[in-house]
Amino acid sequence: MTLGAGFMASKTVLSAVELELFTRLGSDAMTAARIAEQLGLDARAVPDFPDALVALGLLDREGDGSDAGYRNTEATAAYLDKASPTYIGGILEMSNARLYPFWGDLTEALQTGEPQNEIKHTGKPIFEELYSDPDRLEQFMHAMTGISMAGFHALAEEFDFSRYRTHCDVGGATGQLSIVVAGRHPHIRSTSFDLPVVEPIARRTIEAAGLSDRVSTAAGDFFADRLPGAEVITMGQVLHDWNLERKMQLIQAAYDALPDGGAFIVIENFIDDARRENVFGLLMSLNMLIEFGDAFDFTGADFTRWCSEVGFERVEMLPLAGPTGAGIAYK
Repeated sequence: MTLGAGFMASKTVLSAVELELFTRLGSDAMTAARIAEQLGLDARAVPDFPDALVALGLLDREGDGSDAGYRNTEATAAYLDKASPTYIGGILEMSNARLYPFWGDLTEALQTGEPQNEIKHTGKPIFEELYSDPDRLEQFMHAMTGISMAGFHALAEEFDFSRYRTHCDVGGATGQLSIVVAGRHPHIRSTSFDLPVVEPIARRTIEAAGLSDRVSTAAGDFFADRLPGAEVITMGQVLHDWNLERKMQLIQAAYDALPDGGAFIVIENFIDDARRENVFGLLMSLNMLIEFGDAFDFTGADFTRWCSEVGFERVEMLPLAGPTGAGIAYK
């Protein structure tokens, strides 16, 4: 029953993020009536809405009745308040605006193998739709950053960058992985590489981080253009967007751009090799079916085999944060 009715809890959280409840609360406490006033809610919505979030562990409540005060938990203050530097709500904003309705057509996706996103309704592929609207594109970029940020920081801490001087993040989106790596390792010069329409977003983020002297941007198409050369090439949540042919093309492109001794690192929600445990990785692979049809997530064993076929000398797996890990292939 918990799983079958899970959409109720999911939409409650997504609506709270959409309404910016956690941001409005900040470090303060509000009564249910004040929450309704601040968020423009009907009187019927309270106290059920904030109390449901208390029961879900996403709000703390002091007292009972109409005078009770609702506060952020430590976790929601850190991750769902937009004023927090560790905000990850972008992925939830996108899940609410895009993925929630698309997942209603999962059964059709399972039966047809066809994507159920924008292309079903407009005939245009997802990226074409996103790139045509600057606001939606930026929302998507920040959503991808939010879901990846913990893994980015873990990689910067756990991988030995001391042996390398240059880094390129392919499909760099907002430039955050380059910022994290360069911020943690002052000897590294990094490049964030993405399509020309995305490059200005990354440039603004890098400038805001004060790292323009060591982090640069480069624009291009990673299927049509040679990747910028670097001793370490990363791809964060990129490979799972594509079918096997395209995956192999990207792995080959990384191999060709690396010097001998270089490292190719992919950050993904790797499915465990037995395909029994990483629920998020498996559900994300179903999400790739909904988004693209033939795209899919994969195991560490899959990644190792593909890299070996291209010519990489050895591959190792590095757990990062939560369901996320890094596959590291050495040339």
